[in-house]
Amino acid sequence: METPEHMLTDIQFLTLTQWLSPAFPVGSFAYSHGLESAVGQGWVKDGPDLECWLEDVLLHGTGRADSLLLAASYLAKTSQRLIEINQTARAFTVTAERRFESEALGRAFGKVLSVWDIRADELTYPVALGTAAVQARLPLKATQQLYLQAFMSNLVAAGQRLLAVGQLEGQAILRRLTLKCPEVADETRDGDLSKLASVAFLTEIASMQHETQHTRIFRT
Repeated sequence: METPEHMLTDIQFLTLTQWLSPAFPVGSFAYSHGLESAVGQGWVKDGPDLECWLEDVLLHGTGRADSLLLAASYLAKTSQRLIEINQTARAFTVTAERRFESEALGRAFGKVLSVWDIRADELTYPVALGTAAVQARLPLKATQQLYLQAFMSNLVAAGQRLLAVGQLEGQAILRRLTLKCPEVADETRDGDLSKLASVAFLTEIASMQHETQHTRIFRT
């Protein structure tokens, strides 16, 4: 049963921020989610392009899909249902690089959860987070929102390594994207996987092209 939002304790809040901090050892800094290829192709050239690209990822691509998968795993009633959700998450990753990214992040996340005596082994990242959050009795709403913000934060940081985007501009971009995170979380709170979809096709194409990119600094 989900913990009511008004009962979010200090420890719950701090646990969530620790799990989704850049310092948490999942290695998210090593993944660009296809952004490196998009920059190399000239599809993303500056700060405004970066914001537009990431807004599509958040509203119409992986951001929305991951939030839905996270909610579905949080609300799963049986271990068999959780397996099915994870299989769906794997199937929904269009490219080998995307699947590698989601599985590697989830595996790393699951290993560190032993600190909290929580099990979330061999799951894709959003599914691992969802099942860990319910075991720790963390509210779904806050988990979704902070996950989405952390996802956007990582990609903004990747964009800053690839483009002439300064710290001030990067934080302004993240601030505007953060304001959209509650909307995405609210729309996906029911975890209804019949609504699982993506129309951010260019991000998937960028992921495909990254696999054969000769010079690269990110793993995806």
